[in-house]
Amino acid sequence: MPAYEAVIGLEVHAELETASKMFCACAVVDSTSAEPNTVTCPVCLGMPGALPVVNQRAVEMGLRVGLALNCAIPPFSQFARKSYFYPDLPKGYQISQYEYPLAINGWLEIDLPDGMTKRVRIRRAHLEEDTGKLTHTDGHSLVDLNRAGVPLLEIVSEADLRSAEEAEIYARKLVAILRYLGVNSGDMSKGVLRIEPNISVRPVGSSEFRTRTEIKNLNSIRSLARASAYEIERQIALWEAGGQVQQATLGWDEARQVTVVQRVKESADDYRYFPEPDLPVLEIGPAWVEDVRMGLPELPDARRDRFMGQFGLSRYDAAVLVAEQAVAAYFEAAVTAGGDPKGVANYLTGEVFRLMNSEGRDRQDIGAIRLTPPALAALVTLVRQGTITHGVARQLVETLYAAGGDPAALVAAHGLAQVSDADVLGEAVARTLDAHPGEVARYLAGEEKLLKFLMGLVMRELRGQADAQVVARLLAAQLAQRRG
Repeated sequence: MPAYEAVIGLEVHAELETASKMFCACAVVDSTSAEPNTVTCPVCLGMPGALPVVNQRAVEMGLRVGLALNCAIPPFSQFARKSYFYPDLPKGYQISQYEYPLAINGWLEIDLPDGMTKRVRIRRAHLEEDTGKLTHTDGHSLVDLNRAGVPLLEIVSEADLRSAEEAEIYARKLVAILRYLGVNSGDMSKGVLRIEPNISVRPVGSSEFRTRTEIKNLNSIRSLARASAYEIERQIALWEAGGQVQQATLGWDEARQVTVVQRVKESADDYRYFPEPDLPVLEIGPAWVEDVRMGLPELPDARRDRFMGQFGLSRYDAAVLVAEQAVAAYFEAAVTAGGDPKGVANYLTGEVFRLMNSEGRDRQDIGAIRLTPPALAALVTLVRQGTITHGVARQLVETLYAAGGDPAALVAAHGLAQVSDADVLGEAVARTLDAHPGEVARYLAGEEKLLKFLMGLVMRELRGQADAQVVARLLAAQLAQRRG
């Protein structure tokens, strides 16, 4: 049987964080908490005779994304009607863009696990309006139209991704950019960002594009990875069994961890696109584009490169720190407060991330934890000065994370300073060796692996506060003396 590779392109639908909807003055509200159907008007309800008006702020946000993704911005773009008959779309069509999108021909570079980089092409980024929200309960479907008409930017990649892992990396990088730009929170649990992979498989080395399926409305990056991996294996099994993949729209059953057919996939002709007669063509001049470009923030790749050059971090560490804008800001605040950059990075990506993960806390919420950047900087400085050991520092991170406080004050109050006095440490080493004659005898007989065990016993007796280098030297000397 031939080896197979996946061919994946992603469609990412990101609600834009404007104050009002795409084509009317209705406010954009949280569709998970607002009272249903309270933020609507004749325009977003699709009433006869209601005329849409383009939201300029939404266009500017779309331009920000397009430029951040290295896209070309055509001199004009055009809205189109897309026939789309669903209960949550009251007009019976969606205003979108088809032939003339807002941004085209861009790219996004991702870092792969093997240390290589890959450029994923962006076909287009176009503006449209979101649909309403359906809630299915007790055999009924409830329609909430608060979300209908919210500005939506659809970002479509080329089919350049070759595995579920690559799709996950690309999605995380794209979400980070959207957050940096301030156009989308990335909170997929609230439906403000949905991902739809288009997947096919083919023999490795082939350049053909086989029949693909599309998995709709995935609401987490974890679901993207799992659904893509499942669908890849499902299609490979079909081909190997002599079957055919049917072009279809699929859903992801989270409970069963399987994809399920929702409907046979439509083609563009089925949507019967035609230019939206109620909206003029958007003319986007060079001056407007440059004005938007000048307002772009420092983006993740640029910040990663700066961290490498300015702070001497590895590419991997820098990339981890800039993946969330809030984490990057926390790191810089700690360094500005006097923390050694490499030390801050190590404790931040190690101990602090571990504690946040144990709480199920999103890294973008790092600014709300009790361990402040100045406190982390002070902790790292205490380690560098030799005042405390790494073991004590790890304990203090947990204390500071839970309750806040000043590291130096905690060290003084609890007697946590590192012990370096050779006489004190020598006595502890002697007590440990005297208490474990069997292990000492085995070590002296040639079981050298016991040295690490004896070292651990000494460090435990001294509550992890001993200078490990001094202990190692004294332990070796006393063992040599006992060898005679």
